[in-house]
Amino acid sequence: MPLLNLIVTLIVVGVLLWLVNNYIPMDRKIKSILNIVVVIAVILWILNGTGVLGGLSTVRVGG
Repeated sequence: MPLLNLIVTLIVVGVLLWLVNNYIPMDRKIKSILNIVVVIAVILWILNGTGVLGGLSTVRVGG
């Protein structure tokens, strides 16, 4: 994963999350849940992209 892609993606996700938090009227609890989900998704994406979670592609859920 190139460092430039990582930085650009983090900036874009941060700006989008900031826009949602400031300009879309939602309950505070829903915004908190949305923020937590986005942060966890970005952390997992970074770990998977750097190879730390390389084994996740072999994990199967269900049948």
